[in-house]
Amino acid sequence: MIDNNHNFLSRGGEMGALTRLMDWEKTAVGAVETWPQSLRTTLGILLNSKFPMFLFWGPEHVCFYNDAYRPSLGNDGKHPSILGQKGADSWQEIWDFIKPLIDQVLIEGEATWHKDLLLPIYRNGKIEDVYWTFSYSPVNDETGKPAGVLVICNETTDNIKLVQKLEDSNARYRNNLLQTPSAMCVFRGTDYKVEIVNELMLEIWERQEHEVLNKPIFEALPEVKGQGLEEVLLHVYQTGERFTAYERPVSLIRKGKIVETYIDFVYEALKEPDGSISGIVAIANDVTEAVRTKYLMSESEEAFRKLVMDSPIAMTILRGKDFIIEMANTTMMDLIWQKERTLTIGKPILELFPELLEQKYPELLNEVLINGKIIREIESIAYVDVKGKLEKFYLDYQYTPLFEKAGQISGVMVTVNDVTAKVDARKKVEDAEERARLAADIAEIVTWDLHIPTQELIYSENLPKVFGHPKNRKILRSEILTQIHPEDKPILEKAYSLALQTSIYKYEARVILPDHSVSWIKAHGKIFFDDNKEPVKMIGTIIDITDEKNSQQVLMKSEQKFRLLADSMPQHIWTSDTLGNLNYYNKSVFTYSGLSKAEIEENGWLQIVHPDDREENIKAWMKAVRTGEDFLLEHRFRRYDGEYRWQLSRAIAQRDKDQNIQMWVGTSTDIQDQKDFTNKLENQVLERTAELESKNRDLINMNIELQSFAYISSHDLQEPLRKIQTFASRLSDLDEQNISAKAKTYLNRIEVSARRMQTLIQDLLTYSRTNSADRVFVLTNLDEIAEEIKSDFSERIEETNAIINFNPLGEATVMPFQFRQLLHNLIGNSLKFAKKDEAPYVEITARRIKGTALDIKIDHPDKTYYHLKIADNGIGFDDAYKERIFEVFQRLNTESEFSGTGIGLAIVKKIVENHKGVIFANSEKGRGATFDVYIPE
Repeated sequence: MIDNNHNFLSRGGEMGALTRLMDWEKTAVGAVETWPQSLRTTLGILLNSKFPMFLFWGPEHVCFYNDAYRPSLGNDGKHPSILGQKGADSWQEIWDFIKPLIDQVLIEGEATWHKDLLLPIYRNGKIEDVYWTFSYSPVNDETGKPAGVLVICNETTDNIKLVQKLEDSNARYRNNLLQTPSAMCVFRGTDYKVEIVNELMLEIWERQEHEVLNKPIFEALPEVKGQGLEEVLLHVYQTGERFTAYERPVSLIRKGKIVETYIDFVYEALKEPDGSISGIVAIANDVTEAVRTKYLMSESEEAFRKLVMDSPIAMTILRGKDFIIEMANTTMMDLIWQKERTLTIGKPILELFPELLEQKYPELLNEVLINGKIIREIESIAYVDVKGKLEKFYLDYQYTPLFEKAGQISGVMVTVNDVTAKVDARKKVEDAEERARLAADIAEIVTWDLHIPTQELIYSENLPKVFGHPKNRKILRSEILTQIHPEDKPILEKAYSLALQTSIYKYEARVILPDHSVSWIKAHGKIFFDDNKEPVKMIGTIIDITDEKNSQQVLMKSEQKFRLLADSMPQHIWTSDTLGNLNYYNKSVFTYSGLSKAEIEENGWLQIVHPDDREENIKAWMKAVRTGEDFLLEHRFRRYDGEYRWQLSRAIAQRDKDQNIQMWVGTSTDIQDQKDFTNKLENQVLERTAELESKNRDLINMNIELQSFAYISSHDLQEPLRKIQTFASRLSDLDEQNISAKAKTYLNRIEVSARRMQTLIQDLLTYSRTNSADRVFVLTNLDEIAEEIKSDFSERIEETNAIINFNPLGEATVMPFQFRQLLHNLIGNSLKFAKKDEAPYVEITARRIKGTALDIKIDHPDKTYYHLKIADNGIGFDDAYKERIFEVFQRLNTESEFSGTGIGLAIVKKIVENHKGVIFANSEKGRGATFDVYIPE
């Protein structure tokens, strides 16, 4: 039993208690009273550390460990039996590996380091695979020779498993990226090599995949050099910040010529599991035509008003807090308000339409006028009286603030857009797509995925039905094989043997159902092999072909069902063979065109396409047939009465299990109403100011300069300082005969100046990192941080007899690392500026207070604030400087009086701002200082 006088074994949690209770006289290290100071000191550090630590001590390598290491031992294993035991007895399963490491440290006196090393250990009642990152360091005894080995370690098993999972998902990730509906590519490395690019991005670049893949982007697209994209990519790669651009001009080679295009794009950093940035993903959209159209519109007031008055979209302008109607176009007057112009202009709209007072419109208009928000309502349903009959309309509303040159809001522009035709057209397309999905479901195809080594089978929900089982019943691969007719099992064996040679798996066989009836199935699949050419996976489909086998008539009925379904659709339905020859049209095609089947077969289907659209139609259709890509085209069809109407035609290739195209199924939907509506719309002009663009560029340049400064500070500046300190120290160590006392004085000054410069650099780095560090907020026990701070200043407290009184601080949601820096700087400031003839006294208190109860300016008065107060009895300062002290390099005292760089309080203020809070300082010369920090929760 250990008495309470051994302070080095105090606290330490569970392991501290077990260590104190241990009868050490029965162990190889003997009674505690005989322990050397080196062992005592090391155990004091180990037991109170929050980082996993293990100690091997003495010739028998006696084991010690702390609470942080305890979880790595698991349950039903080594804990607590190995405490105080010999290493060879405690770690038998890995002693052959770790014993040479221990010997190396004890003999050579040098630390070792291993990362993510697999060391299986016995825990949780069994041997488990465990990955470790650890360091073995020597612990010297009083003679200066290694007497023990301190193991500082971290279990990384979960991280290794996560990395393995991430690697397994790489293939799926790449496939998903390539299928994204937007133009997309991935750059890797500092030279931005194109790792992945999809077809849509290649269309924007007008390049083939082999021309850009695995090449640096500025080599693949040399014309984009010098357009500012290098700086943008560098900023994203270095900071991880997303970059978004709208309508950015980019010069690209189009058909052999440099053409200015306008691109919307986003650059997003790709991060590795450890948080490092390894690449950039780019998503883009070519908006050149939209931009060119927008900038053709006049910017003058007269042209703007003419645009409003001539617009097919209902518009009105309301001015002032009473929302006086300044102007309204004809569309608004006639279609929406249905009032005379002389009765509306100059009248408050809420007075002209009093029924609006009982609705949401007064609050909505005030929200736009006061806060400058743009408010939109999309496809709002409205019922309008048209010639005495209520008709249903879909309307889009937008309420836009109108700004004067000085920036104040003087009015609201209201636009009302009738989108009934667009909504109806979309609903037609959605209805057509739903009908197409219904037609696909009729085919009743079963899909399956077999993992060959484990025989694990994944299948679609309709597979049990094919084999005569209930829908939700789990079916195993072995059970399916037992249902294959005995006479047909050789067919399966032959099919699999052939598939191992060709990778194609197919057969037709009989199945014996649970009710003893027999059905036929047709299976198609493909085998996939690993790097060693071993089969690992097989995917495919199964179709019940019982009806086809029993009667050809059933097939005819199925075809009639499809044709009946197609003839019931309002869209034009058509099919084609693999060469692009159309071979079927539904009833809608003949009704619409007024042509018979014989007329279309004789003269071709192009006769109903507008002459101006035929060349583009043929080109797009042939490209789809050649590449297998979806066919999508807007073109005009001639009706039976000779009128041409716009159609949206879409065709999708139907493929077999080997992805070979078997046929094409297409639809054509009348979108004339939607076209008419779209042609009436005009893009609204949104002006960007040159001042904002300039500020954005300045901000980017400032961030780049800050990153460059941080790099220089952490590398290029500190290295010369270290050399100055090293050589000055070596010179000062020479004996008195080789160096004079005056020279020694100069060398001391050099060392002091170098240390001051190093402190300044470190403070500047700390200040810059408060801007760039990841801002992760965590619910944190601030009393634990307070204890750590108090421990940091233990020597200073003892030297000055200082008293630091921490009242309970409780918990708060903060960035732990930054908040610790805040407390450290403020308390260090109080200790530094203490009076010479009086022991320092620092009082730290905390409370929570409603934002509405504070008499200071804050950003979130509706929230509760965490108020931290630090008060001391130091030398204080003139209250006139209470704002200036938070500025970088501001010092109110000389360096000869008090050391420091003048950055500490600037760091404190930046940390408070990162927490969306405020800080205030109050003081009187000679009467101490008080700092009040308010952080919203």
